[in-house]
Amino acid sequence: MEITRRSLTLTLFLSLYIVSALSLSFFSPTDNYLINCGSSVDAAVYNRHFVSDDDSYNPNSPLLSATRTIPLANQNPAPNSPQIYNTARIFRKLSKYEFEVKDPGTHMVRLHFYPFVSSNLDLNYAHFHVLVNGYVVLSNFTVANVATPLVKEYFIWVESNKLVITFMPTRRDEFGFVNAIEVISAPKDLIADMAILVSGNKTEKFDGLTKQALETLYRVNVGGPKVTPFNDTVWRTWVPDNGFFESSELSSRIYFSGRIKYQNGGASREVGPDFVYSTARVIASTNASIPDANMTWEFPVKEGFQYLVRLHFCDIASMTLGLLYFNVYINGHLAYENLDLSSITYMLASPFYADFVVDSDSYGIVRVSVGPSNMSMARAVDGILNGVEIMKMNNSVGSLDGKMCAGMVLRSWPRGNIGVLFPLVAVVCLVLSVYVLMHKRTVGTRDSVARDSVAWSKLPTDVPEEKLKDGDEHLSGKA
Repeated sequence: MEITRRSLTLTLFLSLYIVSALSLSFFSPTDNYLINCGSSVDAAVYNRHFVSDDDSYNPNSPLLSATRTIPLANQNPAPNSPQIYNTARIFRKLSKYEFEVKDPGTHMVRLHFYPFVSSNLDLNYAHFHVLVNGYVVLSNFTVANVATPLVKEYFIWVESNKLVITFMPTRRDEFGFVNAIEVISAPKDLIADMAILVSGNKTEKFDGLTKQALETLYRVNVGGPKVTPFNDTVWRTWVPDNGFFESSELSSRIYFSGRIKYQNGGASREVGPDFVYSTARVIASTNASIPDANMTWEFPVKEGFQYLVRLHFCDIASMTLGLLYFNVYINGHLAYENLDLSSITYMLASPFYADFVVDSDSYGIVRVSVGPSNMSMARAVDGILNGVEIMKMNNSVGSLDGKMCAGMVLRSWPRGNIGVLFPLVAVVCLVLSVYVLMHKRTVGTRDSVARDSVAWSKLPTDVPEEKLKDGDEHLSGKA
């Protein structure tokens, strides 16, 4: 059912108000596991304490299946490399980390990978699967020849008291690895349950977003510099938008030195930090004519999945309320018409975000555009965008990578020691064959004589049922 964009945003705003009222200005997660994998010592990164996963050193280590795992150290670490990337835990077979969950709900899971080369092993040749609480997050995954560490971030809904991360080599002669793991209770207002589904030129409500598994693909600070985890209350990295923005002569960057006014119902600092809302790209008219152009960003994605597109807005450009009206387009379709931030935030420099669920286009691109609407005003700002996040949503089989469900991935791991079992079975079969052949030759003549002297008879009908049962049991045991 198609609904009006204004009523949909008001509904979304009210739902955000409820969850925002539960959030605090200072974020302190209930579940906060930071694991330095493959190391016997702890490490500090951005003033965060990563503990060792060595059972002998850390009795509370979440590592459960430690058989055939190997702690590995980088003998030649880079001088300024964070300590968590100087070691790794190697998995030769299916292995699990299990975390106790005290705060059910959405959890952030970050997996850190940096393939260094040691005297014993080259991590560039790793090939493995990763599952998180029944979701396939990585399938046939490999990290090769990357210049900087790779961090994979996921949002997983947890209803039980455990979160389990499973690592499994793709084959018996392969291996997997991980350098560090984060499992953190997400802020309550970080993932709202409702979004706007954009399907062609129609929009409707999308419910149940929190129960989806999400993978962060892009987190972009529009018009601004890189934001490091040190400057983000949830320890995220926001990259500049230069590599995604299609240049437009009519757009410009702006910077704001004032105070960002967070309020209930809008975006909190956990949704987006000050550094994101203090910068933006705008499109504005410099004379009596309104620009006939949009600002556009393009993000390559995989086909076959839906995507959560989160757009961050904060009017740091207008001189007064009621001057900024613009349209939002996703993949060329009108996602929001005549967006008026004043009617939502009732003040300038107050952040707001909107969530949209979309498919990729036929070229594997998610395209975001912002530009003037039929309510835009001359000599005013006619479009603004502060930040963009693109998250992949799990498909129908519960996977974020490929078309295999978790059960199929787990069943692909060979059961038992086939390398030893197969030749053993072959030898036993050969011995039995020789025995049977010799036995037939020995008793062959005697059997032929017996066939001439003994007549065939059916099973006696007067044998009691109990005797028949006893005979069957004896025969089964002998076999």
